[in-house]
Amino acid sequence: MEKELVCIVCPIGCRLKITGTPDNLTVTGNQCKRGIGYASDEINNPTRMICSTVKIRGAIHKVIPVKTDKAIPEKYKLEVMKLINNIELTSPVKMGDIVVADIFGTGINIVTTRNM
Repeated sequence: MEKELVCIVCPIGCRLKITGTPDNLTVTGNQCKRGIGYASDEINNPTRMICSTVKIRGAIHKVIPVKTDKAIPEKYKLEVMKLINNIELTSPVKMGDIVVADIFGTGINIVTTRNM
């Protein structure tokens, strides 16, 4: 396997070259040790933060921003978006309120990111 990534752990944005197998990776191009961890995670278990909006009734706006409180395995991102698209909240809502707890048994929640 050979893959190239841009590391997003720090502002440098190193261009990483990853070779080998998922169990035995060789990473080059990193200027710090964190690039190796990032490359390994991105190959073996990629995760993403999901930010979106959900509908809200009785508020000054029609939607409220939400996000996952931790990065969720990438394989769930489409299912999470389908779930988010079917949610409708009722005002008042406080920043940090859990909208959906323990998404798909991951221990990760969808939370609101503002008061409304």
